[in-house]
Amino acid sequence: MRIISGSARGRKLFSPQSGSKVIRPTSDRAREALFNIIAPRIVDCRVLDLFAGTGAFGCEALSRGAAEVCFIDHAQVSLELIQKNIKLVPGGPEKSQVIRADLGKGLPQSCLPRLAGSRFDLIFADPPYLSELSVRILSALDNSSVLSPDPLIIIEERKNFSPPAQLRNLYLTNCRNYGESSFYFYGCISS
Repeated sequence: MRIISGSARGRKLFSPQSGSKVIRPTSDRAREALFNIIAPRIVDCRVLDLFAGTGAFGCEALSRGAAEVCFIDHAQVSLELIQKNIKLVPGGPEKSQVIRADLGKGLPQSCLPRLAGSRFDLIFADPPYLSELSVRILSALDNSSVLSPDPLIIIEERKNFSPPAQLRNLYLTNCRNYGESSFYFYGCISS
């Protein structure tokens, strides 16, 4: 795994030990394709990286000019990898916040005060596949105050996942398949 573009281009990211089942990193190929799609939205945006794993998504965003990234994960190995990988990006530590929170039941209420006042332009969630967590996270975001006026929410799931087409405030705008994985894009109805 590496950072694909921007100020930290080509830097190799710290990864989990081979055979680790705690973290399932998004492939470089899929991440590169995703960032080619969302590139115009990255510069100066505020990013929320849920189920951050190695922090590859957020580090790529920082490398490409994101103003701030908040990484959330629960596993100690993930938190350690995120801290190491943030340091690979020039200015990364100053523009990052790492929160330990169990997202196993969605976005916990205990997490929201730590995000108080934060409004995120780009939210990426990569929960364990086919675990119902994607829907819980979407529901929590749909009813939260952490979204900017024009957010983009991206959920990574298996390609046979059936995402909700619409929630109260969010709606599915696009889907892209990469191997067995898919990215589901959501926008805000009021945008």
